[in-house]
Amino acid sequence: MTYQSFVPTVRTLMGPGPSDVNPRILTAMARPTIGHLDPEFIRMMDEIKVMLQSAFQTQNQLTLPVSAPGSAGMEICFVNLMEPGDKVIVCQNGVFGGRMTENVRRLGGQAVIIEQAWGRAVDPDQLEATLRQHPDAKIVAFVHAETSTGVQSDAKALCAIAKAHDCLTIVDCVTSLGGTEVALDEWGADAAYSGTQKCLSCAPGLSPISMSQAAVDAIKARTVPVSSWFLDLNLVMGYWGEGQTRSYHHTAPVNALYGLHEALVVLHEEGLAASWQRHAYNHQALKAGLEAMGLTFFVPESERLPQLNLVTVPEGVDEASVRRQLLQQYNLEIGAGLGSLAGRVWRIGLMGFASNPKNVLFCVNALEAVLSQYNAPIHRGVATAAVQSAYKD
Repeated sequence: MTYQSFVPTVRTLMGPGPSDVNPRILTAMARPTIGHLDPEFIRMMDEIKVMLQSAFQTQNQLTLPVSAPGSAGMEICFVNLMEPGDKVIVCQNGVFGGRMTENVRRLGGQAVIIEQAWGRAVDPDQLEATLRQHPDAKIVAFVHAETSTGVQSDAKALCAIAKAHDCLTIVDCVTSLGGTEVALDEWGADAAYSGTQKCLSCAPGLSPISMSQAAVDAIKARTVPVSSWFLDLNLVMGYWGEGQTRSYHHTAPVNALYGLHEALVVLHEEGLAASWQRHAYNHQALKAGLEAMGLTFFVPESERLPQLNLVTVPEGVDEASVRRQLLQQYNLEIGAGLGSLAGRVWRIGLMGFASNPKNVLFCVNALEAVLSQYNAPIHRGVATAAVQSAYKD
């Protein structure tokens, strides 16, 4: 068999991730590879740490990118902070809260699950009541921006309740970092993780994390070793420490880290508040166009993520066929619903570099064209004007 170089079709990625990668980042990733202990590379590592602290809005010294995707960022938090038998309160309002629960169980912990309706934020009152029932809980874990439902929970309130009950917090910021406000120090969060492939507009494969001093103290006070060698932060900290002398832990993904560095430079140039505002602005325009078409949003507006929109599939429409036609005819990717929402919703992302007026208009027009082919019950010919009007306001 003869093999040829793989050249993918150029798509517009407006699903739940990955998002479109900024061309500046792709260019950065193509720069010459150097050694992962090279003094130049170590200087870049230090800059990444400082810029990640800014993005997370924290002074946490233990802030670094894990050399694996966001799922490993989740696992590194649990595997380092949990010990067998620990009781962990998991606020579960979607798929990724469920993955937190799975981590607790596999590590030999006691998972106390707060079940929330999919499409709704975590209820702080329910967390308070649960902690009163379980005064021996050690950790509270929740998803700030639930990728499966497009819901944002009140992280500041949840962290405050956990702290009042002497619990550490683990917060999933995979879809929120860079797209909506993340403020670890203000929240009082102890451990947070994210991913590069969402609102940072970087390629998949790295997971920024940040740990408070209380989290670091808990790791150092463990009575049993961390069960994962690769994810043991006691070892990883030796490589991502301070100064030029670093202990070898693993061969870092050098070019991927070039990309993250450039993504953080881009975010710094735009400014955090400006990035959050841009995501909100484009969400409002998308909302105007889709609602003018007659489509509805699944999540209440006060709990809705601007960068990930759950849109209810019109009655009688095969949502998978629509997504397939969007991909085949327009090279446009949007996401399907997961779990109990499969077949009922689309997940439309406006993340990072993909969050721009051009993509909003493109998505609205392509979706209208495909839905018209299926004779869906929508209003035709009004969505574009609604989007343009929203941008004028």
